[in-house]
Amino acid sequence: MSPLVSRYDALALRLTQADWLVPTLARFLFAAVLLVYYLNSGLTKLGDGPTGLFVPAPGAYAQIFPRAFEAAGYDTEALGLFHHLVVVAGTWAEFVLPVAIVLGLFTRLAALGMACFVVVQSITDLLGHGQSAALGAWFDRFPDALLLDQRALWLFLLVVLIIKGAGPVSFDRALRGARRPA
Repeated sequence: MSPLVSRYDALALRLTQADWLVPTLARFLFAAVLLVYYLNSGLTKLGDGPTGLFVPAPGAYAQIFPRAFEAAGYDTEALGLFHHLVVVAGTWAEFVLPVAIVLGLFTRLAALGMACFVVVQSITDLLGHGQSAALGAWFDRFPDALLLDQRALWLFLLVVLIIKGAGPVSFDRALRGARRPA
């Protein structure tokens, strides 16, 4: 075996054994690419004052239920309890889930919730907001379509965290260590 192949094999073996690397990089990339995006999106949904977490801004309804909100004459009171609960939960999710992922706290559950959120967000963009031009197509020469291209990569990143967990530098690891008997 040539020295070059031996070096390559040794490097590949070290990378294969570095179980900490993939989940740590996944959380870092999530923080670098999506954390501020979701926090800012959540901020646009908050209502005024200290009750803003429980009484979202009208724009939150327009973002999450665009057609229903239009049909209700842009009157939040004309929408039902279901709409209100979904908007409140969606607003909270945009804060809680990304922060939990970055901290590595209940990472698998947070990543699963975030993956579901991304799917619902994509369906809302496509059907609710009528962004069919943003759909794009896989296996074409354009890698920048919002829905099929970008969101697929977001989901892959989240699936990595669902499968691998948070990695060693996380609250999950600290909690797991605290549960083990001495």
